[in-house]
Amino acid sequence: MTDENQVAGAAEAGQAVLEAAQAALMELRDSWNQAQVDAWCTSVLERSGRVVLTGMGKSGLVAQKVAATLASTGCPSLFLHPAEALHGDLGMVTREDSVLALSNSGESEEVVRLLPSLVRLGIPMAAITARPDSSLGQAAHWTFTYRLPQGEGCPLDLAPMASTTLQLIWGDLLAASLMSRRGFTRDHFALNHPAGSLGAKLMKVKALMHTSWPSVSASSALTDVLRAMTGGRLGMTSVMDGPKLLGVITDGDLRRALEGAEREGRNPLDLRAEQIMTRSPAMIGEEALALEAAGDMEARKITFLLVGKPEQPVGLIHIHDLLTAKVL
Repeated sequence: MTDENQVAGAAEAGQAVLEAAQAALMELRDSWNQAQVDAWCTSVLERSGRVVLTGMGKSGLVAQKVAATLASTGCPSLFLHPAEALHGDLGMVTREDSVLALSNSGESEEVVRLLPSLVRLGIPMAAITARPDSSLGQAAHWTFTYRLPQGEGCPLDLAPMASTTLQLIWGDLLAASLMSRRGFTRDHFALNHPAGSLGAKLMKVKALMHTSWPSVSASSALTDVLRAMTGGRLGMTSVMDGPKLLGVITDGDLRRALEGAEREGRNPLDLRAEQIMTRSPAMIGEEALALEAAGDMEARKITFLLVGKPEQPVGLIHIHDLLTAKVL
């Protein structure tokens, strides 16, 4: 085969994969049973255990992904290798658990051999399979099926391709339905993702803010302002009247005040904090997301936000806090 023929064949093969998956997805979109999904969700939510995912080979790999998705979206879950389950790991499954088994044919030997034990334990069982009439399909209380109108899309029609795509879609569909039924929120999601930029973006401002920051009074001299800003190392100081916020002074405010004093022929050392400060500084609520704080700072082209209510700050969040937490 020439290079040109090989390239053409590869393009044809790729198109076949896309068309096979698309045909199966379009059919699933029109045929999936909402009432059946709701019934499964109700059963899972009524039980105190976990959703146990199992599957062999490529279906097993998909099952591991579905287990991870469920766990990260508020549904305790784990993956149980069916072969290991037959050699003792079945002890990880409790009567309060639910089982979701994946097998394209519904006849994977290790999965089918596991079924009698699960039935004896009385554990509710669901299946994702292309064959509702298979051993797995018949044993399951809920069977989430799909068809492959154009086959797998594999050039040899042997490797699982479209089928694993459909299994993934079913897993995501079930996870999304459970999330909705649980009332799963961004806050819950953040609790399950404490590491990395995703978790940080979904953290509340109060988790990242400083609870102490530089402060001067309205009558403070320029030297006192500079001393407070240098010691605070935040590029700012607040101007307070007791617990009441009057304004803030930033590096930019200092530059503008010094330029103004020079133009007017005044001694900069005579400046007082109230003459330098910006009144009504930008603020954000402590229950807001770190992502919202980042958006405010970017839109206003500023490096910090005071946290709390107008005139009553309870904290300060700086752009360096967002960078350190990988929000930006």
